Amino acid sequence: MESEDDFDMHDARDTHQNETTTTTTTNNDNEDGVVSVEDDDFYSGDEDDDEDGETTNAFAFDSDDDADVADYEFIDNDSDDSDDFVSHRYQQSFTILSEADIRQRQEDDIMRISTVLSISKVAASILLRYYNWSVSKVHDEWFADEEKVRRAVGLLEKPVVEYPNARELTCGICFETYPCDKIHTAACGHPFCSSCWAGYISTAINDGPGCLMLRCPDPSCGAAVGQDMINVLASDEDKEKYSRYFIRSYIEDNRKTKWCPAPGCDYAVDFIVGSGSYDVTCRCSYSFCWNCTEEAHRPVDCGTVAKWILKNSAESENMNWILANSKPCPKCKRPIEKNQGCMHITCTPPCKFEFCWLCLGAWSDHGERTGGFYACNRYETAKQEGVYDEAEKRREMAKNSLERYTHYYERWATNQSSRQKALADLQQMQTVHLEKLSDIQCQPESQLKFITEAWLQIVECRRVLKWTYAYGYYLSEHEHAKRQFFEYLQGEAESGLERLHQCAEKELQVYLNAEGPLKDFNEFRTKLAGLTSVTRNYFENLVRALENGLSDVDSHGACSRTTSSKSLGGGSSKGRGGRGKGTTSKSSSSSRNIDDSSHWSCEHCTFANVKSATICQMCHQRR
Repeated sequence: MESEDDFDMHDARDTHQNETTTTTTTNNDNEDGVVSVEDDDFYSGDEDDDEDGETTNAFAFDSDDDADVADYEFIDNDSDDSDDFVSHRYQQSFTILSEADIRQRQEDDIMRISTVLSISKVAASILLRYYNWSVSKVHDEWFADEEKVRRAVGLLEKPVVEYPNARELTCGICFETYPCDKIHTAACGHPFCSSCWAGYISTAINDGPGCLMLRCPDPSCGAAVGQDMINVLASDEDKEKYSRYFIRSYIEDNRKTKWCPAPGCDYAVDFIVGSGSYDVTCRCSYSFCWNCTEEAHRPVDCGTVAKWILKNSAESENMNWILANSKPCPKCKRPIEKNQGCMHITCTPPCKFEFCWLCLGAWSDHGERTGGFYACNRYETAKQEGVYDEAEKRREMAKNSLERYTHYYERWATNQSSRQKALADLQQMQTVHLEKLSDIQCQPESQLKFITEAWLQIVECRRVLKWTYAYGYYLSEHEHAKRQFFEYLQGEAESGLERLHQCAEKELQVYLNAEGPLKDFNEFRTKLAGLTSVTRNYFENLVRALENGLSDVDSHGACSRTTSSKSLGGGSSKGRGGRGKGTTSKSSSSSRNIDDSSHWSCEHCTFANVKSATICQMCHQRR
């Protein structure tokens, strides 16, 4: 439920809401040059209910690379759902604000307070700044105890000191006497010369945003110094700095607005708290999490992301590597890595100590009687007696930990680089290739938007897949059922994404390099659109499962049948491309035949249909 503050802030901005851009557009000078899609819930499309009231989703594709084109023909019969998805993606819970939008909102709030409280705009801006630009807070405090607010903020109703008939006054800082026209005072009446005021204001502005709450130079006085005096007494450079601090305070002190964290971006975001997903896409194409301001990381929670980023930047993995791959010199204790050669080690100068790599004893005590250059009888004997068990165990644990971390980090980083490449390919597609393809295939660009949709899906899925590896790293090793279910969903999603990426990246080149229209272009359209839809379904299932904490795995380690048709398939298998530990991949071909009495799997699109259905609900092929 929104607080009164929320409603008041919304009311104060109703007058200019239509002036603020609320959908993402192409920014000519943005970082990626890509039309970004703002989506408050990219993967939260509604599930379709089947005839028996059970929820079903698309099942896995057959893993064979030479899948028939007919497998994808269902997309033409699903255009309404596709349109619903596109319109859903534009429902958003945030507004992108330019500098002009911020100034307009700021001015509207100041005018509202000035009008309601019958005070000057300067006084209204001081009040709003003091109460962090909360219109409702100003109203509550002012009408509860006006005098208390005036004292706290420094808005005096009458001067503390007065010199009604004086021709000359003494400056309270330099103690020089000046004509009254050279003297300036705040609301309190304490006199200071123009030069001292300028120095005082300049020092405060150069000290930072604290200048927005500037008070009278007199130590005993708390009268506020408003922007009107800044404009009269400060230099042009200082006035510009003050203006920047003033506009930034509207964003940084307001709990419902934040700056876009992308380097060089000047846009701000007004977010509706409690509206669902925290993912925000700025006009500069950068997507980030509203809650933690890291890059968008749905479906992984902010805590996991913070731990993962800290681990990537911390020295802990360096120490693990040193422990796992080196041994300390017995004399100087410096770590030494043995990457080749025999067991006879000589430390670097100035130490130059010669020792055995296995038992760390002096080499002078070694020779043929201890096993020669490639073995150490002393070590083997000591190991059998348990002398080296603890050190070796510690080293082995460090090595296993490092290998596990490296496994997940490499895949996390690989998907990140793949996403960056996909963004570049998307930009190239939008700026060059679509026009070229339109000319070659004799089709308007409006009929080629399925290609852009495919690349947008690839970019988004690469981001999601990247963060699932961070999720997998912190998933408990003891929760075997959850890990198995997670790895299965992750593997199926990754397999679908690889097929889509390959189709969009390589198969499209045939039509870009053609000298004229090709007859099978419409078949390619159907295939790419179908892969886009199916890949989206895979990732919807993956995101939904992770956001629910894999709760569909019951206490006995079985997967609930009503959550996803994927959970009806076979177990995980060796990963695509040998991903190995921590991931799974496409299910075997036997996954087409679901071992469940209430469903049957379509031979054309692998959709899981209820047993009573005779026609596939996805591709409309007969059973």
